[in-house]
Amino acid sequence: MWLTGRLTPDFKTIAVFRIDNGKAIRNTCQKFILLCRELQLFSQSTITIDGSKFKAVNHRDKNFTRAKMKRRLEQIDKSLDKYMAKLEETDQVESADINLQTVKIKDKIAALNEEMQRLKKIEVEMLAAPDKQVSLTDPDSRSMKTRGQGIVGYNVQTAVDSEHHLIVAHEVTNEGTDRRQLTNISIHSREALGLDNLMIIADRGYFRSEEILASYHAGLSL
Repeated sequence: MWLTGRLTPDFKTIAVFRIDNGKAIRNTCQKFILLCRELQLFSQSTITIDGSKFKAVNHRDKNFTRAKMKRRLEQIDKSLDKYMAKLEETDQVESADINLQTVKIKDKIAALNEEMQRLKKIEVEMLAAPDKQVSLTDPDSRSMKTRGQGIVGYNVQTAVDSEHHLIVAHEVTNEGTDRRQLTNISIHSREALGLDNLMIIADRGYFRSEEILASYHAGLSL
């Protein structure tokens, strides 16, 4: 904040900077790890790993799963039934006001039919996706739960040195849970620290990196 004079760029500026400078950012992270190793700030072979959910730019209304799509289509069907019933009622009466009301109802029915066609196209794309989910604004983001609430975002796995609380390694995924994430981040941590054996603390207990690596080579992921 001091170096930038307390500038507060918006999320688009940050996103574009990240996209344009991805290679440089990765190199900076690698050099930071090497510097910490030279200063012996990673003196202990114990790290803690956990996942955090980061909200994406993608609004929840622009993320679709099978359950969400089913609910949206059912809502449209109910609205169409309601407007069709109103249309039948107005057809029984003749007046200028009723004619105007009929035009408005027909416009709403046309809009609902158009929305249904749009959703049907999105449904085809959604069902073709491996996880049967699609996000329109941020295609890589996914619907996931955090603290009892649903968000559309990412699951960031972070490994932290237990002594100085410095970030050893990190990985961004769009998996909704931490299952099968421990293996990858453990391997990255092992490589970053240059240690063959690490004691890893996670929400599921204590692990040694050799055990995790053995599971990985056996075709299993923790």
